[in-house]
Amino acid sequence: MAFDSAHSVRRDSGWGIIASLADADGSATHPMPRTLGNRHVAVRDFADCVHTLCALHGSHPGVIDLAAARNVQPLAQDWLAEAAEGFAVERSYLATLTAAAGPLPSTPGQAESEAAVIGQRHALEMLAQSDRAGCATGAAIALVLDWTTIRLTLDAAANRFGVTPPASALPIEAEIATVAASLGDTPGVERAMAFGAQQLLAQHRGLWDLLEARASARNHL
Repeated sequence: MAFDSAHSVRRDSGWGIIASLADADGSATHPMPRTLGNRHVAVRDFADCVHTLCALHGSHPGVIDLAAARNVQPLAQDWLAEAAEGFAVERSYLATLTAAAGPLPSTPGQAESEAAVIGQRHALEMLAQSDRAGCATGAAIALVLDWTTIRLTLDAAANRFGVTPPASALPIEAEIATVAASLGDTPGVERAMAFGAQQLLAQHRGLWDLLEARASARNHL
């Protein structure tokens, strides 16, 4: 139900092309976050999830930090700074959860999985450092939007690991909507923002696909 609520708020709010992309391709549409929301899911699946998310988003500088450092859109700078500060809380939360989860669960094809996540992280770093005006900010906006669903999964993991989730310090939805609307001042920038958002969401879907495949492999050991 929480996934449905988070999803419908964005769908009905008229946030434009990035919100539409998040609705169509965001984490809330993938079955794996819903699976992890099941109270009977194996603890090892949560452990795999937090370890993998930490490998993708737990390092500094991350997507938002890199986007802020290379930003060429003055109207985005304050928002990016706020988002980067807020995501630092999420990064610390990921580290806490990873420690609480214990070792990464044994899974067939571990080397290939690690290589896949390294490739995803590299792709996100390149995206966040793009010289194309709007691309990096689109990716950063999509990350904050999609993190709503990811946070629900992290909080479910925290419940299983006995960790108290910190309050989110990420920009609220109204602020995201305002900045997204203000930055697409030309068709070219708007297209670049959409491209950045689309690519970020594609990497997240790839991550959920990987986690789903890994869970299935463990279940067939």
